[in-house]
Amino acid sequence: MTSQQSNQIDALQREATKLKKINSALMSRVERSMDQQANAFSLFETAIALDHRVLERTRQLQDALQSIERSNDDLLRAKQQAEAASSLKSSVLISVTHDLLQPLNAARLTLSTLAEMNVSPQGIALIGQVDRSLLTLEDLLRTLLDISKLDAGVLRPEVRPITVASLFEPLRQEFAPLAAKRGLSLKIRPSSCVVSTDPLMMRRILQNLLANALRYTQKGGVLMGCRQRGDSLCIEVHDTGPGIPEAQRQAIFLEFQRGETIDDEQAGFGLGLSIVRRFATELGHEIRLASRLGHGSTFSITVPRSEPTHFTEASREVQHIDFHYSGLEGSKILLIENDPSSAEAMATLLEKWGCDVASTISTADALERIGALGEPPDAIIADLHLDNGENGLNAVNAIREQIKIEVPAIIVTADYSVSAEKEASIYGLELLRKPIKPAEMRSLLSFLLA
Repeated sequence: MTSQQSNQIDALQREATKLKKINSALMSRVERSMDQQANAFSLFETAIALDHRVLERTRQLQDALQSIERSNDDLLRAKQQAEAASSLKSSVLISVTHDLLQPLNAARLTLSTLAEMNVSPQGIALIGQVDRSLLTLEDLLRTLLDISKLDAGVLRPEVRPITVASLFEPLRQEFAPLAAKRGLSLKIRPSSCVVSTDPLMMRRILQNLLANALRYTQKGGVLMGCRQRGDSLCIEVHDTGPGIPEAQRQAIFLEFQRGETIDDEQAGFGLGLSIVRRFATELGHEIRLASRLGHGSTFSITVPRSEPTHFTEASREVQHIDFHYSGLEGSKILLIENDPSSAEAMATLLEKWGCDVASTISTADALERIGALGEPPDAIIADLHLDNGENGLNAVNAIREQIKIEVPAIIVTADYSVSAEKEASIYGLELLRKPIKPAEMRSLLSFLLA
C-alpha cells in the first residue's frame, strides 16, 4: 500500500469518527428533546389534576363555611333565646319579689301593732313565732332578688372608698340581739381602716357571713375583725361551730347547700354563702375558708385598702339610725301609699303611736287632702313608686312647693335597686326599704320631727 492510500484511509477514519460524534450529539439532542416534551406533558397533566383538586377543596371549604355560618346562626338564635328567657325570668322574679314584699310589709307593720297591744303571754309567743317566720321569708325574698339581679346583669358594683367602721357598727347593732337571744357572744373589733369596695355588696357579704356563723354556732360565739396584709385588708369572721368537713368546703358556696343545725328554726335556705361568693367574684375580692372539725370555721375576704385622704363617706345604705325616739303623739302625718294593705297597716301603726294620719294614694289626692285640712303636715311618708307612673319624690316636691315649707319626709319602697337609693339621696330624703322595721321608722320619724 502506498503512502497516499494510507493517508486516505487515515482521513476516512478521522471523518468516520467525526461523523460518529456528530451522530451521537444529534441522538443526544433528540433524546433530550423527547424528554422535555414528555416532562411538559406530565406537568400539564399535573396542573390539570391540581386545578381539579383545588376546585374540589374550594367547594368543600365553601360547604364547610356555609355549615359553620348556619351553625353560628343557630347558636346566635339559641343565645338570643336563652338571654331573652333569662331576662324574662329575672324580670318576672324581680316583679314577683317586689309584689311579695308589699303584703309582707303590711304583715310586719300589723304584727308590730298587735305586739303593742295588751296580749297574753301565749299571744306574745305566737307573735314571736310569726315574726321569725316573716323574717325568714324576708331574707329569702331579698336573697332571691339579689340572685335575679346578678343573673339579669343589672347589678353592677360601684367601688369607692369606705370606712370599715361604717360597715361594722350597723352590723354589730343588727346581730347583737340575735346573738344574745341564742346565748352566744358576738365580738366585732373596731377598725379605722379605709377600703375600696362597693358598700352595698360588702355589707351584704358580711351580713351573710355573720348570719351563717351565728346560725351554725351552738355555744361559744362569733368574732369579726381585720388583719392588714400589705396593700389589702383581710376581714375575718370566726365562729366556734362544728366545723366543715373538707369534702363539703366547695359545695357550701353553691345554691341550696347548707349544713345541719340543731334548731330547725335557725336553718337557712343554703343561699347566703352563694351570694357571698357571687358578690365577692363580682367585686374581685378573694374569699377563703379555714375550718377544723369540732373547733369552728373562719371565713375571710380580702379587700384592697384605700388612702384616708381619698376617702368619701359611704352611701346611706350603710348608715345606721340609732336615735332614742320621743313621743309622736299629736303629730300630723301625711301618708302617700298606693298599696291598700300597706297603707292600712301603716296608718294603724302610726295611729297606735298617737299620730294623726291622713292617708292618700297619689300626688293630687295628697294636695287635695292638705287643702281640706287647712294646715301643713308635720311629716310626709311616701311610697317611691305610685300608680300611673307617679313618683313619691315628685309628690313630696309638689307638696313642699304648694305649702312653701320644707316638710320632713321619708321615702319607703320595695325597690332594692341602687338607683332608688340614689334618687332619694339626690333629693336629700331618707329611704326605708320594705318590709319596714317599725322601730327604725319610729326612731327616724321622731328624729325628723325633732
